[in-house]
Amino acid sequence: LLTVTMFLSTLTPKFYFALTVTSSFISGLIFVFEWWHFRKYGTSFIEQVSVSHLRPLIGGAESSPPAPAAFSAGENETSRQNMPECKVWRNPLNLFRGAEYSRYMWVTGKEPLTYYDMNLSAQDHQTFFTCDTDALRPSDTVMQKAWRERNPQARIKAAYQALALNNDCATAYVLLAEEEATTIVDAEKYFKQALKAGEMIYRKSQNCHSQSPQHEAQLRRDTNVLVYVKRRLAMCARKLGRIREAVKMMRDLMKEFPLLSMLNIHENLLEALLELQAYADVQAVLAKYDDISLPKSAAICYTAALLKARAVSERFSPETASRRGLSTAEINAVEAIHRAVEFNPHVPKYLLEMKSLVLPPEHILKRGDSEAVAYAFFHLQHWKRIEGALNLLHCTWEGTFRMIPYPLEKGHLFYPYPSCTETADRELLPTFHEVSVYPQKELPFFIHFTAGLCSFSAVLALLTHQFPELMVIFAKTCFGTLLSPFLFTMEHTEDLLLSSPWHQLTGV
Repeated sequence: LLTVTMFLSTLTPKFYFALTVTSSFISGLIFVFEWWHFRKYGTSFIEQVSVSHLRPLIGGAESSPPAPAAFSAGENETSRQNMPECKVWRNPLNLFRGAEYSRYMWVTGKEPLTYYDMNLSAQDHQTFFTCDTDALRPSDTVMQKAWRERNPQARIKAAYQALALNNDCATAYVLLAEEEATTIVDAEKYFKQALKAGEMIYRKSQNCHSQSPQHEAQLRRDTNVLVYVKRRLAMCARKLGRIREAVKMMRDLMKEFPLLSMLNIHENLLEALLELQAYADVQAVLAKYDDISLPKSAAICYTAALLKARAVSERFSPETASRRGLSTAEINAVEAIHRAVEFNPHVPKYLLEMKSLVLPPEHILKRGDSEAVAYAFFHLQHWKRIEGALNLLHCTWEGTFRMIPYPLEKGHLFYPYPSCTETADRELLPTFHEVSVYPQKELPFFIHFTAGLCSFSAVLALLTHQFPELMVIFAKTCFGTLLSPFLFTMEHTEDLLLSSPWHQLTGV
């Protein structure tokens, strides 16, 4: 102890400065390596080493991640790697611009649609409602230019010009129904006129579609117009409370055009059936479209979870379940919720009203925040209607993330979560909406620790360089404080030994 005391008293300020600089440099290297390892692998290197190598040495069990199950999309590894990660889809339940989006802007002064979203819609309109034979009909030529116009008033003016040339121009009525009509009732009137004109043109195209490729392209265009109009009429009926009529129109449309399943008309049907509380019919639709070979959506996954939660949610209690364990039906409901949350992890916060909703965009990104907004906007009421469903969701949804292997290059029930959803969602959703981001990678403890250690030792090095004498006194005081309990214990032990009978008898 005397040697240690003499050694500390002989240390110079240069030694303390060199010591703090060296410790700052080493802790900085550790921090940089930890940060690099976390950015690449998603975990702390120190924590990983301690779990993988140190825990078995001290008798702890190594927890292995669950093995990935079969992928729901049914594709192999190669096809999943080639899959486009951020394909944007048309929102099956998109609102009406004039009757809903514009009214929101008039009331709040906020623009609910982004330019990127509206530009995608303009491209859709040009794809669906135009073809190479438009030059043969002056009204279609005018409408071809109208879909390219950026100014809404210019589009509406062009639609009236087309109707002046041809009173049976279906696409002109479609544009007026979408953008000029300020109520759903007015929009429905325009769509009924579009339906009358569209059916007449469709029948003509059917009779001569085999004459040339141009006529075949015209039939495809007229088919798109007719399907679009019938779908929007069904949505008008749904919004005006004529739900059974809307369900019938949707069913007839799906039977008449079964090859157009990519338009996701079944999602409109699911929402209308849930409003009718026709859960047996909802289950029948899910049995057809919730198939391993078909693409999934939040509407499919969360509706399946809602039906299974409905069977147990009314009597579900977390306290009771923790005492007696989960029944088979409860396990099925929890697994369905985990499956839905893994597909789109943004939805629960909207259903549980932990985040505020906005009007859904006209396009959505599957598994993204835009899809979550669109789903919760229309389906929150259906979850609230079933007693205990939201409580079951609240108790179980966060458990999903413990089941998914990390990092997210792996998947559990679906192909890995896309890494580009945040960028696409920020383009689709309005600027005043806080975009939900997944996964939120929390920095491990050792990154915070090494960053703090590096900063602290760097500050000590700077202070030692600027105030060497004061820092030497401070260091000696700290060392003395740390060693004083040990010195006191040693002195007390020596006094006890000297006063013992054995020392008095032997002198040892």
